[in-house]
Amino acid sequence: MLLTDNRFQDASEARKWFELQRWPNGPWCPHCGNANPDEITALHGKAHREGVYQCNEKECRLQFSVTVGTVMERSKIPLNKWLLAMHLMSSSKKGYSAHQLHRTLGITYQSAWFLAHRIREAMKDMNPEPMGGEGKIIEADETYYGKRETPRKDKTNRKPPSKSRKTGGADKRVIFGLVERGGKARTFHINQATAWEVRRLIVKNASRKSVLHTDEARIYTSLGQEFEGHKTVIHSDYEYVRGTVHTNTVENVWSVFKRGMKGIYQHCGEAHLHRYLAEFDFRYNNRAALKISDTERTENIAKGVEGKRLTYRSPNKASYA
Repeated sequence: MLLTDNRFQDASEARKWFELQRWPNGPWCPHCGNANPDEITALHGKAHREGVYQCNEKECRLQFSVTVGTVMERSKIPLNKWLLAMHLMSSSKKGYSAHQLHRTLGITYQSAWFLAHRIREAMKDMNPEPMGGEGKIIEADETYYGKRETPRKDKTNRKPPSKSRKTGGADKRVIFGLVERGGKARTFHINQATAWEVRRLIVKNASRKSVLHTDEARIYTSLGQEFEGHKTVIHSDYEYVRGTVHTNTVENVWSVFKRGMKGIYQHCGEAHLHRYLAEFDFRYNNRAALKISDTERTENIAKGVEGKRLTYRSPNKASYA
């Protein structure tokens, strides 16, 4: 998708593109779900902006556009700028900062920041399928990045040691990741990397018919017995690969994530870390190695905008309306 494409320059062309992604079989009402073409009317004239439809179903009678019920609802930003932002964020391997979006799109930094978070919400997979399966390998690992802002669940002052018997990770945010070798990745921001928390995430997201590959951390010892097989590499003895046994795939995921966070985003509040993780997951799961192009990646974001309207009005600072 070239940046000179009319869809990036003209809001009307961008609207038609979004309608094609969301309504491939014609418009339907997001208020009542009515998809009868005889009961959907496109409104024209000076009283209505382009792209507004009327639902003529007797119990509804509401107007709508392609943005209703999506992360773009009630946004004043033109749709061509939404489309350009989606393309830039999906095609940049390590991310595209809000400051750069602000300069590229010609909108305020505040608008660019909120737009970027809405796009990250669209990147989130709401119905993930179990990873792995018979004959598949799942790599699991935890990493530490950024200064912790929320307290640990244990209320002691003791700083638990890391695998190297140091306490450097005690005050950092904990991120846990699963990667299906040759497949997709899924990462999570957790409070502590305990055996209970790690098991909860793995059992929920990975098939136990898989073979689990981890490092020598004790949190995986009993968990590995629940899988078809459990193989480890001992990083403390400088062992990183033993035949096909390694965790290099998930380590690669951490490498791209940390380079993007340090080099592009630089600062991320802990409350928003899960959104950045969703962004890096999306790009990895739609990478070129899986034969997915930049254009297809942008289309996948557009298909994920529905039902994810992000607001900042609730006590928890984020909700779906």
